Amino acid sequence: MYTYIAEAWNTPSESYVKQLQWSRLIEWRKEENFVKIDHPTRLDRARKLGYKAKQGYIIVRGRVRKGSLRKRKIRKGRRAKRRGINKITMAKSLQRIAEERACKKYPNLEVLNSYWVGMDGQHEWFEIIMVDPHHPVIKADKNINWICSPKQKGRAYRGLTAAGKAGRGLKWKGKGAEKVRPSIGAHNRKGK
Repeated sequence: MYTYIAEAWNTPSESYVKQLQWSRLIEWRKEENFVKIDHPTRLDRARKLGYKAKQGYIIVRGRVRKGSLRKRKIRKGRRAKRRGINKITMAKSLQRIAEERACKKYPNLEVLNSYWVGMDGQHEWFEIIMVDPHHPVIKADKNINWICSPKQKGRAYRGLTAAGKAGRGLKWKGKGAEKVRPSIGAHNRKGK
């Protein structure tokens, strides 16, 4: 079953997902930026990223504005080239921003992972898998109780989710492969 769901979501514009998305986005635009939902929209992706249909797991659908970092117009003196309003790219992906904002809205939960669910001309939507580290069911489950450790507090802010690690250049490419880049400290030591 998960294979068929994954195939449909690989190219949403060429499958039944396109028609579903049309009606869904109309509803999602009317909602708040971050909403708790009962079931994941992409069950295959949620399960792959660690979601379980049991107590302590919460799915939050978050909306983030698309586009680069648009800054306010500078009123003081500079030449036009140095104003720095347009063409400033964020160092973080929209997915990371969505995870951080969800973490801020629900401070008692920890972000486990997230995945893309849709976009239109102005916004992108992500579903964020969140876990309640104080829930007795989570504490009793040996597969997920590592998230109850105080060291896991604020995972999204520190770039410890999959999207965060990708943004920090720590994504591995296969077994025994090198990192995409060295750490910032290692890079600084190289020059000496």
